[in-house]
Amino acid sequence: MEITTVPELSVRIGSLTLRTPVTTGSGTFGFGSEVAEFVDLNKIGAVTVKATSREARAGNPPLRMVETPAGVLNAIGLQNGGIENYLAEKAPFLRRYSVPIIVNVPGENPEDFAYVVRRLTDSGAADAIELNISCPNVSHGLDFATDPRLTAEVVATCRRATHLPLIAKLSPNVADIRPIAKAAEEAGADGLSLINTVIGTSIDAKKRRFRLANITGGLSGPAIKPIALLHVYRAAQAVEIPIIGMGGIMTATDAVEFLLAGASAVAVGTASFVNPAVAIEISEGIAAYLKENGFATVGALVGAIEP
Repeated sequence: MEITTVPELSVRIGSLTLRTPVTTGSGTFGFGSEVAEFVDLNKIGAVTVKATSREARAGNPPLRMVETPAGVLNAIGLQNGGIENYLAEKAPFLRRYSVPIIVNVPGENPEDFAYVVRRLTDSGAADAIELNISCPNVSHGLDFATDPRLTAEVVATCRRATHLPLIAKLSPNVADIRPIAKAAEEAGADGLSLINTVIGTSIDAKKRRFRLANITGGLSGPAIKPIALLHVYRAAQAVEIPIIGMGGIMTATDAVEFLLAGASAVAVGTASFVNPAVAIEISEGIAAYLKENGFATVGALVGAIEP
């Protein structure tokens, strides 16, 4: 039964309020300035910016991106200007808008994470922090999220460094995500991002060479959606904290499926390369679904899958 009132789309993750349940996937939306002329940033639930590390990173050598039949392999390698560059150049631009800012933070050890987290907290340059403990595209892995103990160590160290909401971004490259999700929650995470990219490779048969200079890369796009949905569903059974579901979301229907699986919000990544305004369009599509199906709030849809 269709409802006549406007559905409530806001979502809370710790002290962070998203006006819509859709944010952008880190690494696919730059730092906002790259797409601001094409999309009204204030209409997005939150802008999750590209990875920002303690020191500047050059990233991996080219070739760093390869299209696949149903997605993209990337091995960018966390290229960014470092935390001081973010504070001096990126954050001032984003603060012209009222949209919440989620900063994605990688690190080579727990103190690396905590240093950037403290700088972001003290400067007021972030509204929440996404701990990138699961990047598969760098030589030393950064795969803290393949081990519950390492996951807990990073989250706990960062929890002591900030009052801001912490969102742990977990890896799909594990046999069972549930103990890792639980470890993040118990260590103080306010939310989870599921999933990071799926590790893969691509080979040029004519040249008999790997296409990516890094050999391996992270697969994103529609090909990984079934994997992401299962990880979100399983994690939602194991934790009480909100989950931001991501992985192959191209349409509002895709987003609704993640909400039904147990996600409280979603992030749109690869689809933004095709349409920078897709996060707004998906929010509008979620609102339409809620009205058509008699849901007054987006929260009522979370985990509403019927066995």
